[in-house]
Order: sequence, then C-alpha cells, then structure tokens
Amino acid sequence: MAHPSERALTLADGALLHVYDTGRGEVPLLWHHGTPNTGAPPAPLLDAAERLGLRWFSWDRPGYGGSSPCPDRPVSSAARYAEEVADALGVERFAVMGHSGGGPHALACGALLADRVIAVVAVASLAPYGAPGLDWTAGMCASGVAALTSAAKGRAAKEAHEAAHGDEYDPEFTPADLAVLEGEWSWFGSVVAAAAPSGRAPAIDDDLAYVRPWGFDPADVRAPTLLLHGEQDRIVPAAHSRWLAAHLPHAELRLGAQDGHVSVVRGAESALEWVAERSAEG
Repeated sequence: MAHPSERALTLADGALLHVYDTGRGEVPLLWHHGTPNTGAPPAPLLDAAERLGLRWFSWDRPGYGGSSPCPDRPVSSAARYAEEVADALGVERFAVMGHSGGGPHALACGALLADRVIAVVAVASLAPYGAPGLDWTAGMCASGVAALTSAAKGRAAKEAHEAAHGDEYDPEFTPADLAVLEGEWSWFGSVVAAAAPSGRAPAIDDDLAYVRPWGFDPADVRAPTLLLHGEQDRIVPAAHSRWLAAHLPHAELRLGAQDGHVSVVRGAESALEWVAERSAEG
C-alpha cells in the first residue's frame, strides 16, 4: 500500500495548499474531497489503486487543514489549483474523481482542463443550482435543504444559519450508509475529524460555491465521465446525477438501488478499474 506523502505547496498568488501524493503509478488520479473533509486520498482504495497502477494526488480545499482560506472561490477554481498542483508534481495528464461536494470540483477540471483530463468520476455529485428541469432540493434531507437554501440567500444568511443550527445537521444516513461507516469506510470519520479544527468557515465557502454559478458548463466536459449515485441518497438526491448524465456528452450512470450517500462508495473500486481502462484507451 502506497501511503501519500504530504507537502505545503506555495501557489503563484502566494497562498498555500496542503498537497498529498502517493507518488507511484502510471496513471495520476486527482481526488476531490467532500464537505467537510480534508483531502487525504481514500485509504480504503489505496491497495486497489496500487494494483491498477493509479497514483493518487490531492489537496485540502482552501480553508481546510493546511490550506490557506479563499473566501468566495467558485467551483471553477478547482481547475486552477489542479493545474498548479499537477505542474508542481510533474504530472501532465490525469483522471479526476470526487465524492459529494468533490463531484462538482472534479467536473470543473474535466470542463476547464480538457487537454489534460483523461477521465472523470463523480460519486454522489451535486448538479448546478437552478439547473433547468431539476427540482434541486426534492428528496433532500431537511437539514440539507435548510443549509443550502440559506447559502443561496448569501454569506450573511448562511453564516447566521450555521451559528444557530450548524450543530443540528442530520444527514439522514440510510442503514446501508451506517453499515459502511462501521467498516473500512470508517475512514470518513478521520477526514471529517481532520477538518474540524478549521471551523465552519471552509464548509460555508463550499456551500456558497455550490449554489452560485459554477464558472463552467458541465456540458463542456469532453472526457469520458462515470457517475455513481445511490437511489436512497438523502444528502444529494440521485436526480442530480440523472440530470448530469443527460447533459454530459460522454456520461455513464451507475445507480445503486439500495445505496445512500456513503454506501455508494462500495462501487468505487470498480470505478477505479473503469479509470484504468479509460486511460489505456486514451
């Protein structure tokens, strides 16, 4: 198992990103973490990635962990960070993978770095806020609706909501989610805990980014794209990935009938195999 090295990378604008890199593998794979997490590549997938010749790299999104804050950053900023990190690591072309809030950031790389991104995997991803033909909050847990609709009203409303109700968030995990979290994917607890010292600010920045214009059109993602989603997901309803599948030019949608927001990661190893196959083709 190749454990990632960690380093602080100074960006062109002087900000710091806390970067992770397993350093081995013929196919670089950029991981985009969810909210609120830090960017360590998913430990339950390290062995599979090594077997398939995949090299993880990633970073803590601004404000999380060891990365400098960047309030009001758009989702599209992920592409700029990806370019700078890839260049610093000597990576030319790469695949991207994101879970939950990491999904839009993975799509941003696919849309804005089309000459470098060879494949995209978005797991339980949000669709753009206000996407035509999508009832964006339908089927979403009550806490999620409250958190994101407050963000849609602006920073002041979002910060007030978090101050008053931030400790009350209920993700309404399914029994399948809870079972997965009690097993090897208890790893999620470690990255949530690592994000906790950063406070609420980076998660607020995330939610504001999700409900503002993303800075790109998902239809501009030209690389092959795999969408994984659980039909029982109450944090990001599966309708979001259905919408993305209908608007991305080269998308494959895999739905888990009994999966929720977390248990959908049971399909992640097969997604890594899909990435390896796409890289061999391209």
